[in-house]
Amino acid sequence: MHRASRDIIIALSLSGAVFAQSQSLESLGDVARSNRAKQQAQAAAGTMPKVFTNKDLPADPPGVPEASTSDPMTMVSGLTRSDRHPDQRLGNRLQAEQHLAEQWKARIQDQENRIDDLQARVDRLNALIHSVGTAKSDTLVSRSQAIQMQRLATMQETLSQQKRGLEMMQDAARRSGMNQ
Repeated sequence: MHRASRDIIIALSLSGAVFAQSQSLESLGDVARSNRAKQQAQAAAGTMPKVFTNKDLPADPPGVPEASTSDPMTMVSGLTRSDRHPDQRLGNRLQAEQHLAEQWKARIQDQENRIDDLQARVDRLNALIHSVGTAKSDTLVSRSQAIQMQRLATMQETLSQQKRGLEMMQDAARRSGMNQ
């Protein structure tokens, strides 16, 4: 009896899969027919999309300078050997490092501002809770005070995460060579 019910379940599963597959094949046929009809309608209306081939592309695209036969060191970017002076490369490198340092400083300053703002909010909420706590009985904690205490705990956890994030940023900045 147990084997027969298992065989029936398998047969039903397989017939469902075959049915689903036949429906998907029918839907693919419908998609192909509708696509063919759309292409025929576009051809009749003369609105066929433009197809680009290699013949349509120019042999020498604009913006890429020709290599100079007099200077074999001309690069594709158009820079010649004389353009790549070591002092210029050093200046570019220093400028890039300075830009990177400014980005790190801005990110760190932004994180410090967020931490300061959050710390001020934690301090205000903590003062509010303690001022209300002294006015009431120490044993009686109202529902709103409990909610505020839970909110304070969440804010303090967020503050500690923000501080860890700041430390990680500062470490990453130091590793990248930025001096604070």
